[in-house]
Amino acid sequence: MPSCRHAPRAGSSCLEARHEEPPISTDPIARQLLDAVRPELGYRERAGKHTKFGEWYADNVAKDPDFKAAPWCDMFVSWAADRAGVQDHVGEFALTTRHAKWFKEHHAWTDKPEPGAVVFFDWSGSKKIRDIDHVGIVEKVVGGKVHTIEGNVDGVWLKRKVRDKSKIVGYGLPRKVKVTPKAPVTIQPVAAVNASVQKAAGPITRNMAATQGQSLDLVWSPGDAVLPAGLLFAVVSTAVTGLRFKAAAATSGGRHRKRG
Repeated sequence: MPSCRHAPRAGSSCLEARHEEPPISTDPIARQLLDAVRPELGYRERAGKHTKFGEWYADNVAKDPDFKAAPWCDMFVSWAADRAGVQDHVGEFALTTRHAKWFKEHHAWTDKPEPGAVVFFDWSGSKKIRDIDHVGIVEKVVGGKVHTIEGNVDGVWLKRKVRDKSKIVGYGLPRKVKVTPKAPVTIQPVAAVNASVQKAAGPITRNMAATQGQSLDLVWSPGDAVLPAGLLFAVVSTAVTGLRFKAAAATSGGRHRKRG
């Protein structure tokens, strides 16, 4: 049976006595988020309260230069989520109270810490979201203490902290935020659009030309340019309407359907 190298205190575990790291999280979102924040440890706020996280948020999210010198603890979390490619699971916020509410609305709020969770603090010890003062990211939990990585701490730093649970309001769990997959958008090449328009509009244009006594050769050729927007709309609308009419007639046998 394995034993601790140093005798543990009464009631303590080998993990506490040897200060071992807990197992690495198996959650890929947590791993990606922590991998993005660890290289930033030791970052320091610049003169005038400016940070690269505030500048990123001002330029890419808020579109407002005032955020460049704003308190940056939550903008750091948002920046890290974007860098890790998990922003849809973490959110992009500068206001901690709004961020916490967002997790709650997504049914991703808990009072149990885990690596990769977004942790929200209230220094007065309140457990109310409206009183939240600060935010960070949980790196690990050991011996009842929450180890975090936080920005805008001790005045100007981005660093590791060990926090007592009495100051923690709750945790947002990125892994529990359900993200709806975005439908792919297919853009059809202009040549293909021209070909479909020619196919649909050719017979109509030739019929019109025939009634006006014009030569059919002058009406349409494969090298013709794209139709003007107004004419294109009219031609495609006419073709689509005709197709719909034929389809409806084929399904209903030419009779009106009864309403349910």
